[in-house]
Formats: sequence, structure tokens, C-alpha cells
Amino acid sequence: MNLPTLKKGDRIAIAAPARKVTAEEMAPAIATLESWGLEVIIPQGLYKCNNQMAGEDYHRARLLQDLIDDDSIQAVLCARGGYGTVRMVDMVNFDRLKQHPKWIIGYSDITVLHSHLHQTMGHPTLHATMPINFPIDGAECPATQSLRNLLFGNKIDYSFSPNLMSREGEVSAPIVGGNLSILYSLLGSKSDIDTRDKILFIEDLDEYLYHIDRMMMTLKRAGKLDGLKGLIVGAFTEMHDNSTPFGRTAEEIIYDCVKEYNYPVLFGAQFGHIGTQNLALPLGISIQMSVSKKNNSSLKC
Repeated sequence: MNLPTLKKGDRIAIAAPARKVTAEEMAPAIATLESWGLEVIIPQGLYKCNNQMAGEDYHRARLLQDLIDDDSIQAVLCARGGYGTVRMVDMVNFDRLKQHPKWIIGYSDITVLHSHLHQTMGHPTLHATMPINFPIDGAECPATQSLRNLLFGNKIDYSFSPNLMSREGEVSAPIVGGNLSILYSLLGSKSDIDTRDKILFIEDLDEYLYHIDRMMMTLKRAGKLDGLKGLIVGAFTEMHDNSTPFGRTAEEIIYDCVKEYNYPVLFGAQFGHIGTQNLALPLGISIQMSVSKKNNSSLKC
């Protein structure tokens, strides 16, 4: 499936399927997107509030539905993560994307949309920074620059420093995944991704180490780890421990769960909850991964 390459004058809309946002929070991103030559669409009701969320479930679903059905919009950028996407995803009919594909962009809780679209439609998406993360001063950063590059049709060519925990190898395969906690929560649902013969990407934030172990063991027992072509381990930031230490870092937990397999594993990838350093990563398409312990590893597509 070919997604549109954006050009100056194209329209990009901001959606809020999860936590609420304010106009003040969105202002820096709107200014940056406009500086790229894009027309930014702010749908009516974007700033609605229902406790933590950006309006009731049906409201957030209707807003996203309108943006998907509007063929004049080339991309939908989710405002932020948090929680709430899973509550409204089944209220949205994504069929219009079959005739008029467009980028659906975000990360964290937006993993629900990534996984749902990959599994039910085979529709590629873009794991990338969101308006809530755009620099307030409008400065370019790796997160926004990589998003701009991909939206405007440039291929990815990322290089990462050697990591001794990585497992060497080269592979070309479709990539799926996103936030580990969300992937874990989708197990057994129609949005649960098929990882067989895929490169799986995972990242997470603000979790207890024992729960990282629980989630990884659950994915392993569910058969999500044994049929992979490769694994990309992004940022695992702000991890917590108990008064009695778990005894391993998040990366060590992941390494232990996949040490029996022989596919390449890339640790230290610059994706996830790392603010301005969160590189954009297309999901649902084939990428080339080359992993080395001595030289830089790379991702290309």
C-alpha cells in the first residue's frame, strides 16, 4: 500500500483519541507544521474535556472518523498519548483508508491504532513524535526532523552505536509493534498483532521492572517472540523497582526472554519516550536491519 508523500499545501489534521489537550499545548506544533508548508486542520471539539480524556468515547471516535473520511486530508497526527484509544477504536470505521490511504501518526497509547490497522487492514502507520512533544521554541530536533523527512517522502537511514547486548545479524522484514504495555493489553483482541516473520519493535515508560518481566513472559508464552525475524528494543525510560530489587534492568529482562532464539536483536534504538530524540519509524512496511556489536547498527527502508 502506497501512502501519500506530503508536499507544501497539503493538509494534516490533529486528532485526540486519548488524553485531553489544550490549545496552548498544541500551539508550538501547529506553528512548526505550518512552517513546513502544511495546512493544519484543527477539528471542532479537539479541546473537549472529560476528566482525563479529550471528551467522551463517542466524541473522540467521531472526531477521528471525520478526519479519516475526509479525502482532502493527507495525514492524521494524534495530539498525545495517555489513555483512552482502546475505549473508542471499535467505534471507528477505517474502511475509507483502503481507497484513500493516509498516515496515522503517534506513539505510546496510539499503539492501539498502529496494531489495529496493521492486523485488520494491513495499513502502514507512523510511530513518531506528537504535538504535545514538539519543542516550545519551534526549534528543529531529531524527533520533528525525522517526522518531517518521512512525511515528505524521504527514506529512513538510521545509525545506532554498538551495544554489547545486541545480537548480530541482518534481516529484511515488515516491522510491527510499539509500546510494550499496549501490545500486552491487546493480546487476544482483534487488534492483537501477528508477529510471525516480522521485526518486532518495543518500548515503554514508567513501568515496574517486574511488570516488564511479566509482559515479556506473557508475549513469549503467547508465541509472539519465537517466530520473529528480528527485535528492536527502543527506550525503556523511568523504570521503577520495588523495595526488594528485581535484580535486572529492563534491557536485561528482555535479553533473557529472547536469548534462546537466533534472530538479530537491536538494543539502544532511539525510539520511544525520549522527548526530542524520538525518531520517526514507519510500521507495517518492510525495513532492512543490520545489527553489529563492533560497528554501528542500521535501519533502512
